[in-house]
Amino acid sequence: MSDADYDFGRPDREVDGPDNRTDYRLTATARATLELESEMPEPGSDRQRRELVCRIRDISARGLCLFSKEPISLGALLPALVSLGRHPEPFTLIVEVVWCRPHQTEFLVGVQIQESDDTAYVEWLEAVAAAMAED
Repeated sequence: MSDADYDFGRPDREVDGPDNRTDYRLTATARATLELESEMPEPGSDRQRRELVCRIRDISARGLCLFSKEPISLGALLPALVSLGRHPEPFTLIVEVVWCRPHQTEFLVGVQIQESDDTAYVEWLEAVAAAMAED
């Protein structure tokens, strides 16, 4: 990772409402793919997997702020693949939608990363800590 991948926000960035996170946030070259609907495992089911690729506005150890093409339901628990800067593999995480509001032609979505043994939660924390420690 390099300085080109992260910064501590921009002072010229538009303020979009209250920010209740207590963690430092990094602006990142990153994207998240949210799984909105899963395929049904039953034979003959026509329910398809539906994913939404979102640009990430900023990250912290416990959350993300995403740009989404569509609104996402508050309280939704969603599997997410987060590709972060130059990190070689995406992080498999579970996120909970804590807020969603219109922003220009898109939606800004705040998600909280949920701790889970079946995800890359610890690796995520380590990657964010390492990015914040870089000069």
